[in-house]
Amino acid sequence: MKGRSIAEVATGAIVLAAAGIFLVYAVLQSGRSPQTSGIALTAQFDRIDGLNSGADVRIGGVKIGSVTDLRIDPRTFQAEVAMRVRSDLRLPNDSSAEITSEGLLGGKYVSIVPGGADRLLADGGRITETQGSVSLESLLGRFIFSVTQVNAANAAAAEGSHPAAPPAAPPPATAPAAPQ
Repeated sequence: MKGRSIAEVATGAIVLAAAGIFLVYAVLQSGRSPQTSGIALTAQFDRIDGLNSGADVRIGGVKIGSVTDLRIDPRTFQAEVAMRVRSDLRLPNDSSAEITSEGLLGGKYVSIVPGGADRLLADGGRITETQGSVSLESLLGRFIFSVTQVNAANAAAAEGSHPAAPPAAPPPATAPAAPQ
């Protein structure tokens, strides 16, 4: 095997450095990096299917923060979501949070619906009104099950009640022949 020249090694190093710079830029500009400043909030959900650390926290579709941690509460066995939101927002303490999908096959995010209370959520506060994620597989399974049940009921009704044959029509009346 022939030895590598200094030019080949330098070219390889430059290519690797450029790839590293692009990778760092992509991660920093993707908007998925966890937010480190703002108000820390938590919320407990029964299901958080598909939600990941770094996911968006939004109000009305506008990103206001990000999910910082996901864990299970060992006492209630519910999923606990920790998040940070912008500190300039004054969220009422009766605000609600739900896990929402970006689309049919899109990622999940936390959607906050502000309440109307006078008291505000403070740093370290907890959102108590929550709605977990809806499983697409579960909905599809329920739909298929209900359609199968309706079809089975219709088939049973059709087999059990054979309609009687319609009454035979009376023979056509013949007019008496005219005398010739």
